[in-house]
Amino acid sequence: MLESYWRETAPRFAGGAADELPERAGCVVVGGGFTGLSAARSLALAGADVVLLEAGEICGEASGRNGGQCNNGLAGDLGALAGRLGIERARSLYRAFDDGVDLVETIVAEEGINCDFLRNGKLKLADKPEHGAKLARTAEYLAREVEPDLRLLSRAELADEIGSDQFHGGILFPRSASMHMGRFGAGLADAAVRHGARLYEHAGVTALVPLGGGRFRVTTARGTIVADQVLLATGASMRGPFGWLRRRIVPIGSFIIMTAPLDRNVAAQIMPGRRNCTTTRNIGNYFRLAADNRLIFGGRARFALSSPKSDMKSGAVLHADLARIFPAIRNMPIEFTWGGIVDMTADRLPRAGERNGLFFATGFSGHGTQMSVLMGDRMARVMGGETGANPLAGLDWPTVPGHFGTPWFLPIVGAYYRYQDWRH
Repeated sequence: MLESYWRETAPRFAGGAADELPERAGCVVVGGGFTGLSAARSLALAGADVVLLEAGEICGEASGRNGGQCNNGLAGDLGALAGRLGIERARSLYRAFDDGVDLVETIVAEEGINCDFLRNGKLKLADKPEHGAKLARTAEYLAREVEPDLRLLSRAELADEIGSDQFHGGILFPRSASMHMGRFGAGLADAAVRHGARLYEHAGVTALVPLGGGRFRVTTARGTIVADQVLLATGASMRGPFGWLRRRIVPIGSFIIMTAPLDRNVAAQIMPGRRNCTTTRNIGNYFRLAADNRLIFGGRARFALSSPKSDMKSGAVLHADLARIFPAIRNMPIEFTWGGIVDMTADRLPRAGERNGLFFATGFSGHGTQMSVLMGDRMARVMGGETGANPLAGLDWPTVPGHFGTPWFLPIVGAYYRYQDWRH
């Protein structure tokens, strides 16, 4: 099936507003993924008059099409970031990812969302022997600077965590979590409505006209609304009047396959630790077991955008990777294949702030679950007057050279990273 498991096995959000758009609103949030929903919930809890506009369906894009992991830790190297920004700023950014996982857990508990949230930990796996040595150095640095509870695992110790001989050690990050993304998204949307936000689906934004003082006239497929404040939470949207963001975000496809439910003994054989797993190659894989013992297995697979044809091609690549890592289940039926778009920044750090009166939070670079929820909440607080709430404030964000919205260069980038994986 060429559809996201999360969307197919969760209740669809049914609380969307059916009436016409109001003429005015205190806050308009553009985008109905985790960022926008988190912001709408927090703004409504603070007493704001909130309207959320989603071009398609709630959690229909990246938030409902990801790999099911809610991991702490930066996407890039902490040491390199410290060299660029200083160790104190690097530590604060690292801890923001911790805060994101904590906030997801808090919302799940406060709103009573049944989404299989579990602090199962993340395992970073070394694809090559030399990667194992690099992970050992990384673990020492991270334990000293930001995460004293992590564990470095030798190749022999991995046997208690994963039933595969393909890896050469790993790092266990115990703070990371997993959950059913579709159920979380539906629950978060329901919570936002329950607290007073109005959510409009099929209301893609076609124009944003500044009216002065931070106010905007927002034109959508369902009418026009004047907002005192606007938050852009659009991710990698390639439609709408968001050119400034598009020149700074590269949309990259990420692809996932999912097996039929595994026998309990087979699941225990291949993933005894039931961790979130990621690998060290540039074009690597990520995988975990779902609550019903299906194996979720994803990766870049191909440097292409998602479409039914692209998803099928990428699914075949992923199936070959799955068979290499877990030969015991190479013949297990694949019941779901899907793709999605990652909103990648050049340095893989998200961005949030305010520009020309517009607030924004985007660029989550494959770490969106926890950081999108956090930054939706934090930007809601900024919009409410808490100017110091944004942990990403002040980060430079230059354009991607040669990028004007359509990622024509993805095949070249893919070839470069394949060469680096072969060489290193």
